[in-house]
Amino acid sequence: MRFTSEQRLDDGVLEREFTLGEIPGTLWTPGSAAPAPLILMAHNNGLPKGESRLVARARHSAAYGYAVATIDATGCGDRPRSAADEQARAHLRRAMRAGEPVDEIFESFIGPLVEKAVPDWRTTLDALLALPEIGGRVGYSGWTAVGIRLAVVEPRIAAAGFFAGGYVPRAQREEAPQVTVPLLFLLQWDDEGNPRQRALDLFDAFGTEEKTLHANLGGHTGTPWFEVDDGNRFFGRHLK
Repeated sequence: MRFTSEQRLDDGVLEREFTLGEIPGTLWTPGSAAPAPLILMAHNNGLPKGESRLVARARHSAAYGYAVATIDATGCGDRPRSAADEQARAHLRRAMRAGEPVDEIFESFIGPLVEKAVPDWRTTLDALLALPEIGGRVGYSGWTAVGIRLAVVEPRIAAAGFFAGGYVPRAQREEAPQVTVPLLFLLQWDDEGNPRQRALDLFDAFGTEEKTLHANLGGHTGTPWFEVDDGNRFFGRHLK
C-alpha cells in the first residue's frame, strides 16, 4: 500500500489517498493515537469513491472514532470498464428512458461487477489491517450486493450496514440467508428505482438473528442524515 497524498481536516481526521497495485482508495483515520476499528465503505453500483455523499459519511464516521476506507474496485468509479459493461450501461439508459424492464440488464453487469469487486476489497482489507493505526473489529457499510458477498466469504466482517437502494443480483439474493453478522438495513420507502417489496423480502431473507430495518419516507437519495449517526452507534455496539 502506497500513500500518495494526505491532509488533516478541521476535526482532526487524517484523510489519505492510496494505491494498492491497481486499486485506488482513500483512508480516513481519527485524530486519536489509539488504533481504531475499521469500516469498509462502498457506494452503490460502482459509483466513484470520491462521490460527495460517501465522502461526507466517511468523514463523519472517522470523526466519531473509526478508521474508514473506500476504494474504486474493478470496473467501479474511475477504473476501466470492459466493453461489455459499457454496452450494458448504454442499454440500461435506453431501456430506462423507454420505460422498459431493466432487471436482466442489471444482472448482466452488476453480477460480474460484484464478483470482481469482492477480491479487491479483501486485498485492501489485508493491507489495512497491517497498519498500526487500525485495530479491532471490522465493519462494512454501503452497497448491499457487495456487502452480502463480502459478509458471506470474509470472516473478519463483524457487522454490516446495507443501503437498500442498489440492485441486488439473484446470486446475492440467494446468498442472503448466509449473512449471519449483526445487520442494519436502510430503506427509502419511495425509492423509485428499488421496488419496496423486493427490499422487504431481502431483509426477511437475511440469516442473522440480529437485524434492524430503518425505513424513511423519500426517494433514492433522501436518506436522512441522522441515519449516519444511528449507523455509527450501531457499529459502536459491535466493533468497539
